[in-house]
Amino acid sequence: MKTLFSVILISTFCIGFQASAQNTKTDKTEEFDVNGLQVILKQTPKEVISARLFIRGGTANYSVAKEGIENVTLQLMIEGGTKSLSKAAYKTAAEKLGTQLDAKTQLDFGTISMTCVKSYWNESWTLFSEAIIHPALGETEFNLLKEQLISDAKQMEGDPDEYLVNLSKKVAFPGQDYIKVTTGTEKSLTALTLLDAQNYYAKTIGKKRCFLVVVGNISKEELTQKIKESLDKMPIGTAPTIQKIVKTAPKQTAFMEDRDIATNYIRGIISAPKANSKEGVATKIAMSILYDRFFTELRTKRSLSYAPAAFYVESAVTSPYSVLYITTTKPKESIQVMVDEINAVKKYGFKNEELINKRQDFLTNYYLTLETTGSQADALGLAQIQGNWRQVDALNKAVTETTLKELNTTFDTYSNRIIWTYLGKKEAVKDTDFKQPNKK
Repeated sequence: MKTLFSVILISTFCIGFQASAQNTKTDKTEEFDVNGLQVILKQTPKEVISARLFIRGGTANYSVAKEGIENVTLQLMIEGGTKSLSKAAYKTAAEKLGTQLDAKTQLDFGTISMTCVKSYWNESWTLFSEAIIHPALGETEFNLLKEQLISDAKQMEGDPDEYLVNLSKKVAFPGQDYIKVTTGTEKSLTALTLLDAQNYYAKTIGKKRCFLVVVGNISKEELTQKIKESLDKMPIGTAPTIQKIVKTAPKQTAFMEDRDIATNYIRGIISAPKANSKEGVATKIAMSILYDRFFTELRTKRSLSYAPAAFYVESAVTSPYSVLYITTTKPKESIQVMVDEINAVKKYGFKNEELINKRQDFLTNYYLTLETTGSQADALGLAQIQGNWRQVDALNKAVTETTLKELNTTFDTYSNRIIWTYLGKKEAVKDTDFKQPNKK
């Protein structure tokens, strides 16, 4: 019965994928330049259009003392009004159109995004481009936003999961850009001024550091004209500093912070290959299979955790890494099981059946994340940051062609050292409990 279900599931996926492939024949993705601004356009029949301005650099664009400045600046650009519209008028205009505007900051890049229906494209583009070219960046709105972000930072300090994410990067990447908290801390945000935001805007919003991704039912000619009327006013600016890949190599392989909480939080960081490489694809598949093994061994068989995990961090571009994660009341036993599973793979390898099944599962989940124009724009932009937007379309082939030997060799190469970070009751563990994988 299980075999029949698997056949039906895979067949359904194949039929669905073929239909999707037929639809994409009408889709066209191209890259072009508009007076120095790089543009990636994917034309689709969908009546929803999404635009994303990507700003390269991320944490490399600011110092530890200024952490959070990119998030403050980008949020102020879309929430603080423009030189022609007050904050209230700007927000009202967007709400009337049903247009969604947002800003986010990651380790290696930031984004300003807009999604709208085609019938309101002209008005929505004006709101989007004005926020980029003519943001108000005023004192009153800056202070209100800063106060809100400080409150958010305080809440994050109290959230074990969020706190552990930032703490683990400080442990794994000492002295590197990834130690910076992208959204800022209470201390760093308190020290930021409006002048800091204005200077950061002037430094980063330029054609050499930014590129535009648009997905939807719009022609190259229409988009080019829109850019010439608006974003073309963007200065050339300066290119971001090219960062060298940094592998996790601190002398310390385990860090413990005592906190009296109901369950203990553990996060292990492992260096990984670049996402757009052959090894990168193999690592993503391997971590997905390891996730399944962790779920079986740690949750189903031993009830040591509700949600163990293993995954590749897509947003870490300049210093790629994978994560092992668990929350548990029995940290010693949990760590041992996690490392035992890694050792089993290093010794015996993944099974061919696991790879075959995971290919279908991996691709199904991947394409399910690309159902909207917004998610497609995000994927194209991330791929461009990682090396080349064309890898979005090439992933199916790359996953299908990954061999068992490549999978096992890559996993063995990148799973020799884990940088553990522990948040919880210190008396529940010892230094010696944070095991390392065996080396061949």
